[in-house]
Amino acid sequence: MPEEIELEMAKIQRLREVLVRRESELRFMMDDIQLCKDIMNLKQELQNLVAIPEKEKTKMQKQREDELIQKIHKLVQKRDFLVDDAEVERLREQEEDKEMAEFLRIKLKPLDKVTRSPASEFNI
Repeated sequence: MPEEIELEMAKIQRLREVLVRRESELRFMMDDIQLCKDIMNLKQELQNLVAIPEKEKTKMQKQREDELIQKIHKLVQKRDFLVDDAEVERLREQEEDKEMAEFLRIKLKPLDKVTRSPASEFNI
């Protein structure tokens, strides 16, 4: 009986971990989408400025071009960091999954012996 309770607690903990992971994945996707939108908006503004012949650009327009390039660069770096962080998290989760599978395998073996009836051992 205590083994069954312990196993049930492990299953509940595992479910909680899966839900926390999913929430984390969704947050990553939302951040990624927002960064991509921001980058696209800045690129569009930059394209509009680049389309103006160099001789016709004001000093402010040239400064804005430089500003936009810097902002885009920072956002791309931020997105790269986010993607790298997500990959590290994915690898960590894979390792946790292996550990949990091994834990449950070890915990389930003794229960198999306890829950089997003598008749099932003889295929009756």
